[in-house]
Amino acid sequence: MRRHGSAVLLLLVGAAILRISLFSELYLRYVQPALRPYLVVSGGLLTLLGLVAAVRGMRQRDGEEAEEEEAGEAGEEEGHDQAHGHGDGHGHGDAHGHTHGGPGIAWLLTLPALALLLFPPPALGSYSASREEAQRAAQGVGTFSALPAGDPLDISVAQYSSRAIYDTGHSLKGRTLRMTGFVTHGSDGTWYLTRLLVTCCAADATISKVEIRGDEVDGAPQTDSWVTVTGTWLPKGRLGTDGAWPPVLKATTVKQVKEPADPYDKR
Repeated sequence: MRRHGSAVLLLLVGAAILRISLFSELYLRYVQPALRPYLVVSGGLLTLLGLVAAVRGMRQRDGEEAEEEEAGEAGEEEGHDQAHGHGDGHGHGDAHGHTHGGPGIAWLLTLPALALLLFPPPALGSYSASREEAQRAAQGVGTFSALPAGDPLDISVAQYSSRAIYDTGHSLKGRTLRMTGFVTHGSDGTWYLTRLLVTCCAADATISKVEIRGDEVDGAPQTDSWVTVTGTWLPKGRLGTDGAWPPVLKATTVKQVKEPADPYDKR
């Protein structure tokens, strides 16, 4: 483990990073798209360092074996007595065993890296959302810019939340809106269209969610399932207050969809 362990760990971690960033889009579960080049470079460097460490370890092993052979031949030529030869052999054997040995349990250090390579963690979902307190958009109450023309209008959950809670111009009024997110449930039987927004990576994720109502909705979808909801804004509470949170959408259609490659929201 002492000789080859570092090389194995570097190779596993480097391969895992390359797998999620270079050979797939799994990296979008954890970081913003702009960070992909840095992940690819990091994974490549770790893999290269692992290969270098492995080659050095093999060369060191070959060198030690050659030294052992030379020491044995020299001992025979000098005619060492048996006791002295036994002492040297024993001492060298101890050193050799110490160099190549090590607790087998140390190889368990490779399991996290191996798990990352074979089973990348999923994107944040309902569990992460349930631990977040209600997050409000930072714009404050005021007039927002006009929305693009066309119905239904595709809008992010974060954008809808901001306008529903803070827009004094009521830009959502009279518009048919379409949003995509994953499903979370409240304790009182309500369910929400939820999306997590990241600034840099999954560690700084904040939550946006919209309560879904409507007579046309046939039951609540399963938690963590992804759906596209079409509907209209249903005003709730006074703008800019806790009474306006979470905003409400009166749904006309709910369609189950696949999780997008980039599961995080955009402002």
